[in-house]
Amino acid sequence: MTTQLDDYEIAAACDSMRGFLDVLTNWYIRRSRDRFWDSGDALSPSTRAAFDTLWTALEVVTRTVAPLLPLTTEEIWRGLTGGRSVHLQDWPDPSMLPADHALVAGMDRAREVCSTASALRKAGQLRTRLPLSTLTVVTSAPEQVERFVGIVADEVNVKSVELVDVGSAGEAEYGVSRRLTVNARAAGPRLGKDVQSVIRAAKAGEWTAGGDGTMTVAGHELGADEFELTLEARDGAAAAPLHDSSAVVELDVEVTPELAAEGLARDAVRMIQQARKDAGLHVTDRITATLSLNQPSAEAVESHRDWVAEQVLATAMHVEVATGDPAVTVTVSA
Repeated sequence: MTTQLDDYEIAAACDSMRGFLDVLTNWYIRRSRDRFWDSGDALSPSTRAAFDTLWTALEVVTRTVAPLLPLTTEEIWRGLTGGRSVHLQDWPDPSMLPADHALVAGMDRAREVCSTASALRKAGQLRTRLPLSTLTVVTSAPEQVERFVGIVADEVNVKSVELVDVGSAGEAEYGVSRRLTVNARAAGPRLGKDVQSVIRAAKAGEWTAGGDGTMTVAGHELGADEFELTLEARDGAAAAPLHDSSAVVELDVEVTPELAAEGLARDAVRMIQQARKDAGLHVTDRITATLSLNQPSAEAVESHRDWVAEQVLATAMHVEVATGDPAVTVTVSA
């Protein structure tokens, strides 16, 4: 944004901030809700870190956007800091902020995996609250996602996330194929008329990888800037490559009776939470819940009674089989 505003590229600067705020709101804050709701007398280190990170992000954002939103940023910044005015502050210096490029790259990749898995769910008409068994990520860099498998599993509602190195079992076991595309513009001047035979050989899959990041095609060695290696998903599977084709995500879409029952229990939790909201209850209020559900849903809630009660803060829960439409009633416990 500093570069864009220095060049008077106002629309580009607005787009940059809009993209950042989307990630801040719909990923960081949403994914950190449990940390923000720490109910202990003394905040845990994780909760303190979450608030510190959010405060820092908002304080820097308000200074950065102040020329574009002078009144809104003034209100937010003064509320955050108690200071006199955001417009009397120095412009943020990016070099003063902590930087961990590996962390950012890994989290970006985890978000891409989640987005692709969600698209697979939508294509298979599998609702988000229905848990699935396994999500498999076939990639040449499994270490990028390894530290975020818990977040990915929770976000896409799967029991486990498996990371497979495409260089080992990925191609054989999961049917993932690697496609080599020759960059004719880069390789053409060096290869001359041989570039056409190299392109044909690459399309036919007649190439070998060197240990130094090069590729040998039709007797010619290609440098890293002269080709692109991408992954493609196998036909017939609930699978799709990431947008840069550097990894393939495959979702196990088999719904067992146990998974279906858990999904129905999650649906019941959503109904109870909505009833709490409609009743104007505080998020910490303990409740008594009465549920009138169809036979499968009633059986599912009974089989997951303790978990449902914990999720909705219910001290007592009564479940009956409905003769009409499903209904939920909640009252505040004494």
